[in-house]
Amino acid sequence: MRTIVFISFLFITGLLLISCEKKDYLKEGLPEYSNHYYAAYLPNNNSVVTAQRNQTALLKLTVQFYSAYVRDYDAVAFYKVSTTGITNPAALGVDYAIVDKNGSVIQPVDGKYSIVFPQAKRATDTIYVKMLNNTTSGTRRVEVQLMDNLTDKYEVDTFSTAYNRPIDIK
Repeated sequence: MRTIVFISFLFITGLLLISCEKKDYLKEGLPEYSNHYYAAYLPNNNSVVTAQRNQTALLKLTVQFYSAYVRDYDAVAFYKVSTTGITNPAALGVDYAIVDKNGSVIQPVDGKYSIVFPQAKRATDTIYVKMLNNTTSGTRRVEVQLMDNLTDKYEVDTFSTAYNRPIDIK
């Protein structure tokens, strides 16, 4: 008898749960988040990357742009190189250069580089770093950091666990 009552209780509870109204929260999202995007490194961590100073292949840092919508504007994510607090910093233009996929040097604007995501679509892109074969001995470090970008139309935010990519140049 207890088994029948228990099974009946589970069955009725299950019916009540599946009969609840379901909402598509992606379509009915909060308006304040409908233009809020994220940029983060893949894999989603702040792990150190090691590069050889004499390597000829470009170092590739993959960036994921998280978006659920297609918009009529392009979203821009920013990044910068930083040596703040690093005891043996790598020097831009001496140890490494930020380049495009063809190896041509990219110049920052106000200390920031940009990645454009057309129509704010979910996508991946790549930051390229070229080693310049500096003969100075020892390991040198630089960090490539994704940055927030707040505009009147949208915000590109970062993950605290995947916004920084330290590069050790050996």
